[in-house]
Amino acid sequence: MKKILSLVAIILMVSCKSKAVLAESVATEVLNSDKIIESHYNNKFDFSTLSIRANVKFEDEKNSQNVSADIRIKKDEKILVIIRVLGLTMAKALITPNSVKYYEFLGKKYFEGDYASLSQWLGTDLDFNKVQNLLIGQALDNLNNSKYTASIVDKMYKLEDVKDSNTKKTYYFEAENFLLKKQEIEQPAQDRKLQISYPEYQKLSDKIVPLKFAIEANQKKGKTNIDIDYKTITFNEDFSFPYSVPDGYERIYIK
Repeated sequence: MKKILSLVAIILMVSCKSKAVLAESVATEVLNSDKIIESHYNNKFDFSTLSIRANVKFEDEKNSQNVSADIRIKKDEKILVIIRVLGLTMAKALITPNSVKYYEFLGKKYFEGDYASLSQWLGTDLDFNKVQNLLIGQALDNLNNSKYTASIVDKMYKLEDVKDSNTKKTYYFEAENFLLKKQEIEQPAQDRKLQISYPEYQKLSDKIVPLKFAIEANQKKGKTNIDIDYKTITFNEDFSFPYSVPDGYERIYIK
């Protein structure tokens, strides 16, 4: 009995440790943009596969809904998202570098297309790499491909893209591990703004991953909020990516 109790205690300690929020610090020393970017990318995030189970809250101008999500990533190749309500599968989406597909059970409809509709929904141009980066707490864009001004704002390091006058991109980092805390993409002419924030991180083995993140998309047509809370994360295990549209479903087209 003592051995069993000891084993349970060890398991509980490991579980609590895996959920511990990673310590962060405030920015005080002035750094240039190259140093901030280099320090951010020093956080290695190498994996072959990644499985995430999460709770998701979706809210827009018309409705609000809480669901669970099973997110499976094969790095740089595909992302499968399974949406469940009370344990029942309600929808599936398969994202690859070339396409976005999904089907939903209640309406018996499916969609197959490119990233245009997904980009229009969130109000910013998206591709596979940006979606993958979104899920693992990385900047949507490759920060090495542009020029930035650096400053300290709200005790965080702020990078502001100065290349494109039509699209304003800003990134905020904490000072301990230079983890991404917030990224904003704003297009004033189109009255569009996307904000993605990462309030907490955790360390699993040698990888630092988000505990949760929030998306706030503002457009003329309204506001959309998505809060995603990661419950379990598993790396480098073999798992399937089952996706097949059932017979009799109606294809829809999004303009």
